[in-house]
Amino acid sequence: MTKPVARTAFRLRGVVQGVGMRPFVFGLAERSGLAGFVRNDGETVTIEVEGTPTAITAFAAAMTAEAPPLARILGCEQAPIPPRGETGFVITASAGTGGAAAALPADVAPCPACLAELFDPASRFYLYPFLSCTHCGPRASIVRALPYDRATTALAAFPLCPACAAAYHDPRDRRFHAETIACPVCGPRLDTPLADLVAALQAGQIVALKGVGGFHLLCDATNPTAVATLRARKGRDAKPFAVMVANAASLDGFAKPDPAHRAAISGPARPIVLMPARPGRLAEGIAPGLAQVGLMLPPSALHELLFHAFAGQPTGTDWRSTPQPVALVATSANPSGEPLVIDNQEAQRRLGTIADRIVSHDRAILTRLDDSVLMVADGAPALLRRGRGQVPEALDLGVDGPCVLAVGAHLKATVTVTRGREAFVSQHVGDLDSPAADAFLREVITGLTGLLGLVPEIVVCDLHPDYRSTRIAEDIAAALGRPLLRVQHHAAHLAAIGAEHHCHGRLLGAALDGIGLGSDGRAWGGELIRLEPDGTWQRCGHLAPLALPGGDRAAREPWRMAVAALARLGRANEAAARFPDQPLAAALAARIERALTTTSLGRLFDAAAGLLGLRSVQDHEAQAAMELEALVETPLVLDGGFRLAEGQLDFTPLLAVLAEPGCGRREGAALFHGTLIAGLAAWIGAEAQRCGATEVALGGGCLANRVLVDGLAVALRRQGVMPLLARAVPCGDGGLSLGQAALGRFRDGSSKTSFLPEKISIFRG
Repeated sequence: MTKPVARTAFRLRGVVQGVGMRPFVFGLAERSGLAGFVRNDGETVTIEVEGTPTAITAFAAAMTAEAPPLARILGCEQAPIPPRGETGFVITASAGTGGAAAALPADVAPCPACLAELFDPASRFYLYPFLSCTHCGPRASIVRALPYDRATTALAAFPLCPACAAAYHDPRDRRFHAETIACPVCGPRLDTPLADLVAALQAGQIVALKGVGGFHLLCDATNPTAVATLRARKGRDAKPFAVMVANAASLDGFAKPDPAHRAAISGPARPIVLMPARPGRLAEGIAPGLAQVGLMLPPSALHELLFHAFAGQPTGTDWRSTPQPVALVATSANPSGEPLVIDNQEAQRRLGTIADRIVSHDRAILTRLDDSVLMVADGAPALLRRGRGQVPEALDLGVDGPCVLAVGAHLKATVTVTRGREAFVSQHVGDLDSPAADAFLREVITGLTGLLGLVPEIVVCDLHPDYRSTRIAEDIAAALGRPLLRVQHHAAHLAAIGAEHHCHGRLLGAALDGIGLGSDGRAWGGELIRLEPDGTWQRCGHLAPLALPGGDRAAREPWRMAVAALARLGRANEAAARFPDQPLAAALAARIERALTTTSLGRLFDAAAGLLGLRSVQDHEAQAAMELEALVETPLVLDGGFRLAEGQLDFTPLLAVLAEPGCGRREGAALFHGTLIAGLAAWIGAEAQRCGATEVALGGGCLANRVLVDGLAVALRRQGVMPLLARAVPCGDGGLSLGQAALGRFRDGSSKTSFLPEKISIFRG
C-alpha cells in the first residue's frame, strides 16, 4: 500500500538568518526522510517539505523545539501545497536581497563545539583566538550593513583559505555560511603573544586589550597597587570595577553566587552579573564600600586563551571546569566619562596615559558595545546596562505601530527604534555630559536607523528642555519634518515596563527614581501613575515633598538632602554642627524655605545617607544609596515610621529616628530599607485596591537596589498584587527610551495636564 504524500510550505520570521538555520533544516529534513528545499527569502526563511503527513508533523515540531541556539523564531506560518514528486532535500540560492528587514543576532561567546576545537591540538583551530561558527562569535559588533553577508562585515578583509571555503560551502558543516569563519591561515591575528600579556599582568601592569565590542582595561584584581593605579590613571575614584574570572567553577573563590547568578553569567551573552562578594578575596579597591561585586566570564576565544595561558597552557579542557585563582579587572577602556575605545589608532591616542601596554588585533570593531550588566532581582535576571550580547536583538511589543525614534534622557542614555511590532533598544551610550558623548548618541541613532533601513515617522524625547538628548531630537525632527513628542520622564519609565510585559490596557505603576521633570514643572521621582490604554496618564500619588537645596548639586552632595531633612524636622539649626566640613551648611539651612522641592525617592536615600554620616559628597551617581544598601543584613520596620494620607506617602517619622545621634549606620540602614518597603507596599497596595489593579509596574533607578526590589515584590504579592519588573531593559534611565517609544506610538504621550516650563536646570537622577 502506498503511503500518502503531502507537501507543506513554512515561512519563519525572527532571528533566522546568519544563525545556522538552513543547515539545521537541511539536516533535520534528511533525518526525517523529507524532500524539498530551504532558502533565505528577504527577511524570512522559506521551507517546503514533501513526505508523509506524520513525518511533516514531526519535522514542524522539531524545527521550533530544536532550533539553533542563536535563532529566535518569532513567527512560523505554514500552509499545505500540492506535492511535486521530488526526491532529496537541497539548500537553494537566496531569493530577494535580505536587507534591513532581516534580524541580526547579538555577539555571543564561543559555543562548546568551538571551545573543544580551541583546545584540541589536532584541530586546525587549535589556540586560535578568533574561531567561531554559525552558533557563536561576534555579530553586531562587526556588521557594517544588512544583509548579513561576509562582504558587509569586518571579516571582508580576510579572504577564505581553501579549508575555510570548503567548510563555508558544505551544508553538513557547522560553519556553512558562517560569515565570521576564520583560521590561523586566513584570519585576523593578535599583535602580541599571550605569554607577554600574562607576564605584564603578573607584574602589576595595566593592559588595554581589544575584545569584542571594544577595548578592556585589565589588571590583577587581587593586587591593591595595580587597582589603585588604574583608578588614578582612569580618573575613576570609587565606581566599582567589573572582574573577569576563568570559568563558572572559579566564581566561588571570589563571590557567593546562587543558581540564578550561575545561570545568568554562564549564558551565551556573557554579561557582568552582580552577586554577593566574598570578603578579602579581591583588592579592597574593586568595589569600595559595597557588598556586591560584578563578575563576568570570558566573552570570546581570545579571553579564554588568556586564562589558558595563566594556567600554564594545560592540554585538554579539564582545566575549564576546575577553579582558577586568577581574577582580572575588566573595565571599559576609556578615560572617565568618554565613549568606549574601539579603534587601534584611537587606543594609542586615548589610552596611552592609562595602560602600560596596548594589545590589539586586525579585526575591526564597527560598533562599540560595552559589556551588559545585570543583577538578580526577585529571583530572576534584570538588566542594568544593555550592551554586548543583548544588542541589537528586538523586543516584541505584541502589536504593530508606526516607526518611532526615541532618544532617552540625559543620563544612561539609550535609543529605541520601533519597526512594526518590534522595538530595537540600543546599547548603553552613557551620560551626555561631553561633546564626545553627544557625538556617540548621534552615531548610535544614525547606525541603528541605517542598519534597519528605517526613517522615523515620530521622534520622541523627554519633557525636559535642556537635556542634550532633547536638543538632538529637536534637530532630527526638524531635519526630517516629523512631529516631535515630549513625554514625562516617569510616565516613560512605567510605559517601558508595560511595553516589555505586553500590557495594553490600563496599568498602575510606581516610579521610584532619582529626578525627572514633572508635568507641573517640579522635580518628581516618587510617583504613583496610572497609564491609560490611549497613551495618556494620570498622577495618582507621590512622596511627601522634600526641599532640594542647590538643585542639581543635591544629587552629588547628600549632605544637602540631610539638611533638607533636618529642616523638615524643625532642626535646621543643627546643620553647621553636623556638617563641619561643609562651610555652606549654616547658610543653606537658613534659606531652605526658598529651595525647590522634590518628591524623589533617590533624594530620600541621599538624605538618609547624609543623616547617618555615611557620605557627604558622592564620587559617582547613587554611591550613597549603594553604600547604604550594602550595610543591610535584615531590613527592619520602624513602627509608625511613615504616614499615608490622600495618596501622599510621608517618611518624616523615619527621618526623625535616623537623625538621632545614637542611631548607628547599620541599624539606620536596616530601619530605612525595612520601613521604606513597608511604606511603599502600603501606598501602592491602597491605590491598587482603590482602582481594582491586580498588577503594578515598578520602574525607575531605585529599583536597582536589590534589597528594596526583593522586599517590595514580596510585600506586594502578600496583598494580592503582582509586581511587574524591568527584565530586558534597565529599570533606570537606560530603559527610558523604550517607554518613550511605547508612548510615542500613540502619537500623544503627554499628560492631560501637560506643562512645559521655559527653563529649568538639568536635574540629575
